[in-house]
Amino acid sequence: MTQNDFKDEPPESVTLTAYDRQHMKTYIRLLDAEADGADWREAVSVLFGLDPDREPGRARRVHDTHLARARWMTEHGYRELVREGRH
Repeated sequence: MTQNDFKDEPPESVTLTAYDRQHMKTYIRLLDAEADGADWREAVSVLFGLDPDREPGRARRVHDTHLARARWMTEHGYRELVREGRH
C-alpha cells in the first residue's frame, strides 16, 4: 500500500463505503496484528508505509482510525456483506 492508497482517516458512515470495500484486506491485517500483539508502529509501517518516528501523530491517527473502522466492520459492517451474499 502506498500513501496515495489510503486516507488519514477512513470515512465515517453507518453503512459500508467504497473505501471500506477497497481496504477490507488492510482491516483484516490490522485486526490480525492487534491479535498477535504487534506494536502499532510496526503495523502502521508495514501496512501503510508510514514512518512513525518521522510522523508520529499522523501515523498514530492512521493506525487508530483504521483499526477502529476494522472493529466496526466486525461488529456491524459484515452484516451488509452477508445480506449481499444472499442475493
